[in-house]
Amino acid sequence: MKRKVSLVLAVLMLLFSFTPAWAAELDREKFSEDVEFLKKVIYFVLGRYQYEVSHEDIMNGLYDGFFGVLDDYSTYYTSEEYEALLEDTAGEFSGIGVQILDINGQVVVVTPLAGSPALEAGIKAGDIIKSVDDKDVTGLTASQVSLLIRGEQGTPVKIGILRGKENLAFDLIRRTIVISSVEGKILEDNIGYLKVTSFSDNTADLVKKELDIFDENNVKKIVIDMRNNGGGTLNSAVELLNFFVTEGPVVYVKYADGKEDIYRSRLKEQKYEIAVLINEGSASATEIFAGAVKYKKEGIIVGTNSYGKGVVQSLYRLTDGSGVKFTTAEYFSVGRTPVHKVGISPDILVENKKIDLSEFPQFSKKQKPQLGNVSLDVLAAEMILKELGYEIEEPDGVYDPVSFKQIMKFQEDSLLFPYGTIDFATQDALFKALTKHMETNTEDLQLKAAIEALK
Repeated sequence: MKRKVSLVLAVLMLLFSFTPAWAAELDREKFSEDVEFLKKVIYFVLGRYQYEVSHEDIMNGLYDGFFGVLDDYSTYYTSEEYEALLEDTAGEFSGIGVQILDINGQVVVVTPLAGSPALEAGIKAGDIIKSVDDKDVTGLTASQVSLLIRGEQGTPVKIGILRGKENLAFDLIRRTIVISSVEGKILEDNIGYLKVTSFSDNTADLVKKELDIFDENNVKKIVIDMRNNGGGTLNSAVELLNFFVTEGPVVYVKYADGKEDIYRSRLKEQKYEIAVLINEGSASATEIFAGAVKYKKEGIIVGTNSYGKGVVQSLYRLTDGSGVKFTTAEYFSVGRTPVHKVGISPDILVENKKIDLSEFPQFSKKQKPQLGNVSLDVLAAEMILKELGYEIEEPDGVYDPVSFKQIMKFQEDSLLFPYGTIDFATQDALFKALTKHMETNTEDLQLKAAIEALK
């Protein structure tokens, strides 16, 4: 315990020496006294606390608390979490290939990655992970579950899944997963399309492969889609700019001590005419890229204003294998234009139409509406039918002959018994049809505008 508490002091003093801007504001003697007092509090509590608490949990809590007061982007990582972070940054890890998130206290599969063991086994988006190797993961975070799932290539792992009301088990073999942050294709009028989802160590190499294909097909105009790209490494963004933006400064990084680093493009002549797609989910390294394109006037920015994260975090591994990430600098775009809390504004402002599921009443699953009934379930059915293109004039929750006829038509289209009752099977089919409609039939107005701008 003494070694661990001493480590806290050592780490704090290490940070203390690296950040003179705030170090000058602290009373060093008082700071040391407070740390000593903290040690006494820990010993006092441990001597009287009813339950057992591990040293590791105590230290993780202290670290989390300290970094939590810095800003939203500063974090402490356990040794396992730090290694996983490095793997993600590299764009490669060993596991089953699923993206997972914490949703309403559950660890939910967002998507199985292409070519992954998870996809091949039949794991689907929306699946809830309940166990890993028969260990109940209830109460664990997505990061903690991810660590359990990952492991040495070629080793087995058993994943317990809740899908609806059905419990499923998948026996998988871990293998190396390469996170492809880049997708490329050629659109109509020989316009190239690059989807860049993150800035990892391998992103520039992946983009280069797609550009080689474009060159083989004489593609001169490219849409670069960076919507919902939350960023990545600064160096990766600069590497990518060297493909598209001519020589000169592309980003300025200013540190707490006043030092400034200037990153430059080395490209002699612009090879492609580009349009860059951004939205409110485009942040950090994405804004470095979009800002350079915009302010050097070497492309068109299309979409909505970006997030506005103009700060840089540095990673440090600590002596016990854990790691920390904290804000060490602020970056500015071309001409030292501010980005933080401002973002990058598009040259062409376009918002995509979004279907908000919260606007649709949920089926109660307590009744099966019939002709003549009035209820929220009827209203939900009518609203969904109207969105799907069925002949519903104005949803009002009244199950009249017009709505009855359209329900029967939907039942026929969905291979259900067409008798007009909005039974539970019909309710489920309506909701599934709506979600599919959201995924496949929403017109991408932003992409359309980017293509038009390049013609």
